[in-house]
Amino acid sequence: MTALDTAPAPVRVTSGASWWSSVVRARELGIVLALVALVGCTTVANPRFLSGQSIRDILLGTSILAVLAVGQAVVIITRNIDLSVGAVLGLSAFTVGSLVQDNPGLPVVVALLAGLAVGGVCGLVNAVLVRYGQVPALVVTLGTLYAYRGATYLWAGGQQITADELPRDFLGFADASLLGVPWLVVIAVVVIVAAGVLLRNYRLGRELYAMGSSPEAATLVGIKVGRNTLVAFATSGALAGLAGVLFAVRFGTVDAAAGTGYELNVVAAAVVGGVAVFGGSGTVWGAALGALLLTTIGNSLAVLDIDQFWQQAIVGALILLAIAVDRLVALRTARALKTRALKTRALKKGGSHVD
Repeated sequence: MTALDTAPAPVRVTSGASWWSSVVRARELGIVLALVALVGCTTVANPRFLSGQSIRDILLGTSILAVLAVGQAVVIITRNIDLSVGAVLGLSAFTVGSLVQDNPGLPVVVALLAGLAVGGVCGLVNAVLVRYGQVPALVVTLGTLYAYRGATYLWAGGQQITADELPRDFLGFADASLLGVPWLVVIAVVVIVAAGVLLRNYRLGRELYAMGSSPEAATLVGIKVGRNTLVAFATSGALAGLAGVLFAVRFGTVDAAAGTGYELNVVAAAVVGGVAVFGGSGTVWGAALGALLLTTIGNSLAVLDIDQFWQQAIVGALILLAIAVDRLVALRTARALKTRALKTRALKKGGSHVD
């Protein structure tokens, strides 16, 4: 039995907890409503938006972003951030593309595992620098973003891997499906469900949330913060590597610039989906919904022939709005905790009423 098992249960703040739960549900519900409104308005302007091919493109695009957002959500929950995911995606995509190009008979499963391995190593490097180098994650992952990208450019040497250089079986995986659902979407759903179950039902998930809520308290109750930091960043890196393979499968053409600019969308998907930038709260389900919303926005603007500048502006505005909501929730919860503590103290002293 550990200190975490024997630690006294925290004081429950019913009003704050219920208010927070309502906000989380409202935000996820808000994403669904925003999706419905966005799809409805775009379809009215251009009925082809709901064509089978358009829906398929949205789902395939979402699958890559959602896998990245799940890993990012795990890291943000621990009160960290991983800005290197786009570069890890690019490095993984070029590595696996080169591997498959040199070994045409390589099974797709092996390619997926290779991507996971490449990304996992990159994630572990981030974790070691953050945890044992005592450097903020923002600084570390910004540095490794350029380091991994530079390594890919050095390796590629200005060349790219084109679709006609890749095996037909590898590229055909993008069009393959399970019961009519593309395999890329199936993989993304498996990742989302597995991460969601892990965070919700297992001890490791509870420890990650505890680290994000209060790293000092987590250390005091016996949580292995260093180990869990390694797990969080390794997970983010591995999923970015997996996303790199999915990227290579879907687009066929891979160069050193693959994944450039994904960082903003990945962070936005997680934050807009309800993962608090201050750590300790949020779900991978919300992050996945955020990925779906951002992908749909991009496709809608393209269908409506609107300048892509507005997509970046919208993403930035959504991040600011999500941060503002998280801050309001944090202030409201802190106020509720303080009120509860005052009432408890007054009752212990024999008081019967606290204004």
